Amino acid sequence: MDVAAATRDDVAAVTELWVSLAREQRAHASHLLAEENREQARDLVAQYVHTGDCALARSAGQPVGFVMFHVETGFFETDATRGVVDNVYVLPDVRGEGVGSALLDYAEGQLRDAGADVLAVEALWDNEAARRLYDRRGYAPHRVTMEKPADAGTDDAERDDD
Repeated sequence: MDVAAATRDDVAAVTELWVSLAREQRAHASHLLAEENREQARDLVAQYVHTGDCALARSAGQPVGFVMFHVETGFFETDATRGVVDNVYVLPDVRGEGVGSALLDYAEGQLRDAGADVLAVEALWDNEAARRLYDRRGYAPHRVTMEKPADAGTDDAERDDD
């Protein structure tokens, strides 16, 4: 297995893997639609490839996973430079073979080389396998996003004290 920076020639392959990721994440309560976002995903992948922030894993010459990452920038001054792993995906038939770890190794190294002091990655709460991988890699919860249906309303009698 080989992990290397994705090139312009890899955009179509990474896009297909991104669509597979989005499709699988639906089982973990993601709201992101896979096929409906294929074109936007292709554009996003091309941007990450252009900036050098995307890598592709290959086994026997065939794409088996990818990672996208970036160094966070913004309007506010912070006391740390944060490197963010945006997407990690490995085809189901090669999971457990170290591909995800190799992709994370690549992204983490690139982010450190770009000056990141801290590293971050997100996982859907329901995706226990991803959370286990990140936990084994030393990632710890930092933020929590909570969600409810907009029409769920509130019931003051059932509310806990704030």
